[in-house]
Amino acid sequence: MLPTIAWDGETVVMIDQRRLPQEETYLRCRDQHEVAAAIRDMAIRGAPAIGVAAAMGIVLGMQRQASDAAGDRAATFEAIARELAATRPTAVNLSWAIARMRRCLETHLALRTASLVPELLREALAIEREDIDACRRLGDLGALLLPERARVLTHCNAGALATAGYGTALGIVRSAARLGRLEAVFADETRPFLQGARLTLWELMRDGIPTTLITDNMAAHFMARGEINAIVVGADRIAANGDVANKIGTYGLAVLAKEHCIPFLVAAPLSTFDPATPTGVDIPIEERSPHEVTHIAGQRVAPEGAVARHPAFDVTPARLVSAIVCERGVARAPLADSLAQLARIVG
Repeated sequence: MLPTIAWDGETVVMIDQRRLPQEETYLRCRDQHEVAAAIRDMAIRGAPAIGVAAAMGIVLGMQRQASDAAGDRAATFEAIARELAATRPTAVNLSWAIARMRRCLETHLALRTASLVPELLREALAIEREDIDACRRLGDLGALLLPERARVLTHCNAGALATAGYGTALGIVRSAARLGRLEAVFADETRPFLQGARLTLWELMRDGIPTTLITDNMAAHFMARGEINAIVVGADRIAANGDVANKIGTYGLAVLAKEHCIPFLVAAPLSTFDPATPTGVDIPIEERSPHEVTHIAGQRVAPEGAVARHPAFDVTPARLVSAIVCERGVARAPLADSLAQLARIVG
């Protein structure tokens, strides 16, 4: 399993995804500021992975504060949380992980626990472990939804690199391969950051899973030819009504899937569900630097002075989603009711 992120006792170690596939190098974050920079600059990315990173970043920050006063510890926590929460606004796993760490802090402040850091570390490691387990379970559930000879299209990277391990959309791909249900994978390159070309291909080729790289604007062609019979994507936030925020370009694929009668599956752990957000209209969409559009790998591809936009995500309406797969089950239309039922099961 790919070592996306780990706690080594003093630092948070993460693979630097900006350098893949040319270099497999690792960052060692010594405090919450370095973790925040790694998230903001996409050294680590993917909704579940940045949730784990934020939890570990909180441990680093709290480890460095010296005061024993409960009020000071709570104030320190909130300052760390604000810095980490501001890094990327769309992925709800980030705020979910921070809220969970806050509950842990409040519990142990109320218990007057002498040392908070070991308790916070236990919680952060539990978040990491639970994410890996969730991805394995949803991978196995989702694999059974695919055609027996599945020819799957993926978008962006929703693999081990986007999670604590195994992956969401690629978790389904991995499970399908293990169960003998996978014939082929097509990976969109995913402009402008090329997560599909750089990261998804790197992961699946390491696993020996047959994968073909295509540019984003080739998807309709291969669907029309019958070479793709399922689409599986991850998610950064799922609204209460089943609208899904994911990497820019996902909405267009869902429209194409509807036209070609191809199942469109979304894979995400429960930490990506956001019942407090009614619909996709309410999801904040991160707008990143136009430089990432006008340049590729640091090289300018547009004329000097060109105007560009870079919304990092789009929202796919629930009506275009065939099913949402999480570790506790499968949500189907009407998605609002089905997601609410899953939430009741979770309790």
